[in-house]
Amino acid sequence: MTTRGPGPRGNRRGDDPDEPGLKPTRVRDLLGVAAVVAVVVWLLVRVSYGELPPLPLLAGLILYVLAALEVVIAFVVRSRVARAQVGSSREQLHPITAARVLALAKSSALLAALALGVWVGLLAYLLAQNDSSAADHDTPSAVVGLIGAVALGAAALWLEYCCRTPDDPTDAGVSGPAV
Repeated sequence: MTTRGPGPRGNRRGDDPDEPGLKPTRVRDLLGVAAVVAVVVWLLVRVSYGELPPLPLLAGLILYVLAALEVVIAFVVRSRVARAQVGSSREQLHPITAARVLALAKSSALLAALALGVWVGLLAYLLAQNDSSAADHDTPSAVVGLIGAVALGAAALWLEYCCRTPDDPTDAGVSGPAV
């Protein structure tokens, strides 16, 4: 086992892959999930598009609602963490609540990746259909859903970022782990 020297990244907590604890969600992992889902959805839609009902324009509306809620929660968590108001007092953000918020952020990021894959796969099929009025009708709905998935993913990643603890002043160059 090799150890890193005290370089710009070598002395931070979380660098060791064997170290227990939650790691920040990686965008590339989410994009990988979205890509796999997009291919699967494209194949499924290609086989059974004629049997699907028309998409309502606001099919992806719930993604926007979730994104807005997570942005509001992120502002609250960010302000409490910045003011060191995390603790078990009634006026503070309870650590268990912070952990639940982090779990919400991580699961929402995965949901956003899944939704992104669904909407990209559907759009890939719809945009290839030049002479179909059904595809022309469903394309705006897929675009609305796609934008909602991206908004939810961004909100979830920002909420996860807001759950990080500030740097510990006793450990120079060491950033704190996620809550």
